[in-house]
Amino acid sequence: MIKLSTKGRYGTRLMVNLARHYKNGHEAIILKSVAEEEGISIRYLEQIIIPLKINKLVKSIRGAGGGYTLGKSPTEIRLCDILESLEGTCSLVECVEDENYCEKIKTCGTHEIWKEATRLLKDYFTGLTLQDALDITDKKAAAAKKRAKAK
Repeated sequence: MIKLSTKGRYGTRLMVNLARHYKNGHEAIILKSVAEEEGISIRYLEQIIIPLKINKLVKSIRGAGGGYTLGKSPTEIRLCDILESLEGTCSLVECVEDENYCEKIKTCGTHEIWKEATRLLKDYFTGLTLQDALDITDKKAAAAKKRAKAK
């Protein structure tokens, strides 16, 4: 089974959280608040934020009212950008990204399968923005609230 690591999953949740705050006036938020809101260890968030910052997806603001905010608008950040920052390439197998990885590429039929599946996966994550993820999250939260009121 192909799985994202917790780094990719939690990092995407971190980015959705930052996107929510960004949309509410570009305010910076401290990681401790994100940790409490998302139920993720502060220490883990401190590790996850580093590659996101290096790739300019987030920026830090010092001083009073400081913390972290998005490096650009949620509509400009692709999920593929986030996942590649945290997980590396969105490739299913090494031979798709590095043709020198295996000497059987020229005769291996499964290489073509992995190559096409990787393309589909990359296209999917490239087609989704952080804003799309935020919209989906907000929609699910609203539906859960509505169900809770109905009980």
